[in-house]
Order: sequence, then structure tokens, then C-alpha cells
Amino acid sequence: MNGRSRIGPSWWLLIPAVLPILLLSVIPLLEGMYLGFTDYRLGPGQPELNGLENYRYMLMDYTFWSSFRTGAIWALSVTGGEIILGLGLALLLNARLPLQGLARVLILIPWAMPPVVKGLVWRMVYHPTIGLFNRALLDLGVLETPVNWLGDYTWTLPAAIVVGIWAGLPLAAVMLLAGLQTVPQELKEAAALDGASSWGQFWYVVLPLLVPVIVALGTIEMIWNFNSFGLVYVLTEGGPGDTTRLPMLYAYEEGFRYGNLGYAAALGNVMVFVMLLLIFFYVRRSSREVA
Repeated sequence: MNGRSRIGPSWWLLIPAVLPILLLSVIPLLEGMYLGFTDYRLGPGQPELNGLENYRYMLMDYTFWSSFRTGAIWALSVTGGEIILGLGLALLLNARLPLQGLARVLILIPWAMPPVVKGLVWRMVYHPTIGLFNRALLDLGVLETPVNWLGDYTWTLPAAIVVGIWAGLPLAAVMLLAGLQTVPQELKEAAALDGASSWGQFWYVVLPLLVPVIVALGTIEMIWNFNSFGLVYVLTEGGPGDTTRLPMLYAYEEGFRYGNLGYAAALGNVMVFVMLLLIFFYVRRSSREVA
């Protein structure tokens, strides 16, 4: 049997998996890329090609650059917070503590909640008059008067970032916990015999072995956080002003609030390009490690 006849049947077996991907992902993606080069608007009429007009307008669009900057701040802050706090939580869960199994289940609850529910819960927590957050800070003497956390230009983005970290922290902790459990105990024992403290064992033995997990987690979280929509939309609807208008919210508003579907598709294409850059650098780094 030659090589070609051996490969043929295996390709047929891939069709059930590849066909749904083509129908549900690739074709809509190609259609979105096409619409980004049209003047398509909601309503009667067919879209007409307008070349690079959407992208030329985007270069001069202040709201686009503002949303892009906000999205970068949001994605970097939330991802960094998830990894740092998630590592601390993973170390705690990896220690021999009572009710360890129950704690590992309970921490997943915030991650399992739908974004709309998370947003509504935190709208109540941040409420300027009846919210628990203001009440706790007033009782502790940190505040003298209540703060409108989701309506103040200064505090809205930091307040939303706290919610984003809280929402993604469980997944980060679970992934890092899985990474911690792959660290050979013998290496830590050898470091301890050489006189390394607990901090030295973590810094020189555990952390380097966790780097591949942290890089993979950081890449995934950056993509998810840069594409965030539901949580921030329920929390602030992008306001006040442009303070929490992430790129996905801006694309949604252009497409479905103002009917500029062609421009919204162009915004989506730019976001896809940014995400592909992140994936490219991650794959390139992973390939070097394998080599």
C-alpha cells in the first residue's frame, strides 16, 4: 500500500470535525472580513465595496483610538492581576489545608457565573447609596462620603478592572494549581538540602517551571480580556464618557446602535489582526522551547 492510499481515508475521518468549524467559524470570519471593505448599513440596499475607506476613517477616529487604549489598559491590568493573585491563590490551594477539596470547588463559582449576573451583582456592590463596598469603606473610616464608583470618571475603569480580575481569578488559579502539581517534589527537597529557604525554593525552582503555564495563561487571558463585552456592558455600558468603552463595545455600538455594519466589521477585523499577532508570538515562543 503506497503512502497516498494510507493518508486518504484519514482525511475523510476529519470531515465531521472540520465541517462545523468551516460553517460556524471560517465562513462568518471571511464574510466579516469582506464587509469590512464595504459601506454596508442596516436597512434596505446591498453593500458596495468602498476599498480602504473604513480603515482610512478609523485612523482619524478618536473614539477608536480611545477604545483601543482603554482595551489595552483593561486587558493588561486584568490579565496581570489574574496571574499574580491567581498564583497566590494556587499556592494556598496547593498547601495541605483542611477542606481543601471544598475550597477548590467554591473558588470556581465566580468564573462559572454568566457575565450578566456578575455585572448585576457588582452593580449592587458598587451602588453609591446601598452598596456593600461604600458601606464597608465608610465603616472603616476610609471614606467620609459615598463614592459613585461606576459613575465617576476617575474610578470607573479601576472599579471595572477589579471586577474583571475577580471574574477571571478562579480559572487562573486552577490552571496555575495544575502547573504547581507537576513540579517534582524531589527538586524542592534538593533545593532545601542546599539551604534554600521556602522563598528560594519558589523563586529558583517552582517559578521557572511555571513559566510555560504562565505564558499560555497570559496569552489566552489577553485574548479573552481584550475581546470582553458582556461584563463591562452590564456594569457601565462603556461610560461615563469613553472611560470604559472597550473595542468590542465600540464595534457593537457602531454596528447595532448606529447601523454602520461595514465600519463595525472593519473594527472587528482590526481586533482579529491584533489577536493573531498575540497568537503568532505565543506559537513562535512555544516552537523555540520545543526545538
